[in-house]
Amino acid sequence: MKTTHLLIIPTIIAAMILSGCGDKAASSKTEEAGGSRVASDSADIQNEDKTMPTRKPMEGGTKINMYFGDTVIPGVLNDSETAKALIEKLPYTQKVSRYSHDFCGVTETLPVNENDVHYGWLNGDIDYATDAPYFTILFEDEEVSEKYGYQVNIGVITCPLEKISSLEGNFDVRIELAQ
Repeated sequence: MKTTHLLIIPTIIAAMILSGCGDKAASSKTEEAGGSRVASDSADIQNEDKTMPTRKPMEGGTKINMYFGDTVIPGVLNDSETAKALIEKLPYTQKVSRYSHDFCGVTETLPVNENDVHYGWLNGDIDYATDAPYFTILFEDEEVSEKYGYQVNIGVITCPLEKISSLEGNFDVRIELAQ
């Protein structure tokens, strides 16, 4: 019996470590969004060009550049409480790793307005996940994303999705205000 318990604990710990950002299990809070807010609620969406982010950037938002080594990913942060807290930290370096549908990394805890929390994402979203906390840039799988909860949209990239989805590996991403 003790041997079984000794094997179960490391297995659980390993599963938690390997879950990562993009590969983490769906939230147990709900099977699907089930009446909760979702990423597309109140979003200004473009459907004409699938190579570009789904969410249109906020007009008058804060323009940023994210440096993945030599690759610059431009974006626009919105005026949410969470985005404003990140903007106050700029320039800021965030460690991220490539997962199945995003680049993601554990970050500092940021303030959150509970009214901004939703399920899922739109391709191209820059999100803050409140359950870890994670900084994440999502580039695919929006059609199945509503099973992932605790997301706060803080912005969107403004370049073709392929520019970020073609990157591989781990990065210390420098986030700066765009000139």
